[in-house]
Amino acid sequence: MTTANSRPVAITVICIIGFIGLIPSFLLIFSPVAARIGAWYPPFLALASVGGLISFIGMWLMKKWGVYAYIGLTIMSQIVLITKGVWNPLALLIPLIVIAIGWTNLKNMS
Repeated sequence: MTTANSRPVAITVICIIGFIGLIPSFLLIFSPVAARIGAWYPPFLALASVGGLISFIGMWLMKKWGVYAYIGLTIMSQIVLITKGVWNPLALLIPLIVIAIGWTNLKNMS
């Protein structure tokens, strides 16, 4: 049970892992590796990274919009990956875990 001002441990953990995971994503934007994937990939990665940062900040602050933003970002990312022919089912594994944790804690968010 959480109070209005506390953050559940699961939200804290996914946010910290998410923040740490964004570091290589931001660094990858300007790398030759990203450019080799395609000219579309660096701008996509930049947008997805900024969107991820914003959604994790929202979840850290216990805001419902953080979870909704993450869901929207996940849907957008999956559509882009499918249309570019680079989708892999594992691309859904971590986002679904984050969404499940966020969704189950939505009632505790403002």
